[in-house]
Amino acid sequence: MAAEKIQIFDTTLRDGEQVPGCKLNRDEKLIIAEQLERLGVDVIEAGFPVSSPGDFEAVQAIAAQTREATVCGLSRAVENDIRVAAEALKPARYPRIHTGIGTSESHILHKLCSTQDKVLERAVAAVKLAKSFVEDVEFYAEDAGRTANDYLARVCEAAIKAGATVLNIPDTTGYCLPDEYGAKIKYLRENVRGIDKVCLSTHCHNDLGLATANSIAGVLNGARQIECTINGVGERAGNTALEEVVMILRQHPYLQLDTNITSQRLADTSALVSAMMGMPVQPNKAIVGSNAFSHSSGIHQDGVIKNRETYEIIDPRTVGVADSSIVLTARSGRAALAYRLQKLGYEFDRPALNKAYACFMQMADRQKEVVDNDLHLLVEQENLVAAN
Repeated sequence: MAAEKIQIFDTTLRDGEQVPGCKLNRDEKLIIAEQLERLGVDVIEAGFPVSSPGDFEAVQAIAAQTREATVCGLSRAVENDIRVAAEALKPARYPRIHTGIGTSESHILHKLCSTQDKVLERAVAAVKLAKSFVEDVEFYAEDAGRTANDYLARVCEAAIKAGATVLNIPDTTGYCLPDEYGAKIKYLRENVRGIDKVCLSTHCHNDLGLATANSIAGVLNGARQIECTINGVGERAGNTALEEVVMILRQHPYLQLDTNITSQRLADTSALVSAMMGMPVQPNKAIVGSNAFSHSSGIHQDGVIKNRETYEIIDPRTVGVADSSIVLTARSGRAALAYRLQKLGYEFDRPALNKAYACFMQMADRQKEVVDNDLHLLVEQENLVAAN
């Protein structure tokens, strides 16, 4: 049975770029957008056109360049926002306007200074206006994670009637627990008339470290689009990491859910975004961190050398990493040392290896990591002779 496809909506160039100090210029956005299309994302949220002339130009250029993916422009539920987004998206082969408004009690009372009924009216008017420009309209209910389910269902139903094709249910503040967020998606699936005619989308933030877990809970309960960013970049603690949700679905084939992402391009895409944004990837970052496939514990190294799957659930080549890395430290054992020496062309019998290991441990205690040049030096200084 073929796996059902989950749409990947990449917002690296919009939500991801909102990180302080990570502003991208037009040309940089075009390069990343081209890479995202090669990666296989279904939707590229290119920016917020009304926010600045530069962002308008970038969205317009990405719309003209992109041939396979849908190009999306963000707007508030404001007439001018929507008209400007529509203008920027004119060159797009597959344009989408993404419009919406806050629906939680906090947003309605304190940010919008409005009422539930007036917010619902604005939501409907925004979707109708966007629909007059493009067929594909995505509606977001900002802070849906903290919105009462019954009111959220009313807004979603009204948005569908107004012409929305996608409903975005954001956990804007990263507040929800996975069970809670999954239950919210399930509630909408069961209580909104016309929900079968639209695509439900997750958009989760990582304030409590739950963005990926919440996105997966969402798709397990009926959402069919995940909004995410490369390396999880984004406001505050970031967004759902694209590479994480893609590989979670791929490593659990029994879920019968997958994406169109070419996973072998993940490492290169991660490096490109990191370099252009000046945003280093933490070494222990899942999937794309420099330590994701590195092993320094002797027990782990011995297991991986014998069979990679003992400590790796992902073949590094499937995400564009050449191979696992055996890192030599004071925690490494003889098996790891012999493995690395063999890679360098040295092969010792047991007595010579024992001597080499004793010298290696003294070196490893003096420095954090023993690299190839250190091993060459060790062999020469100790006059170690390779076995015949």
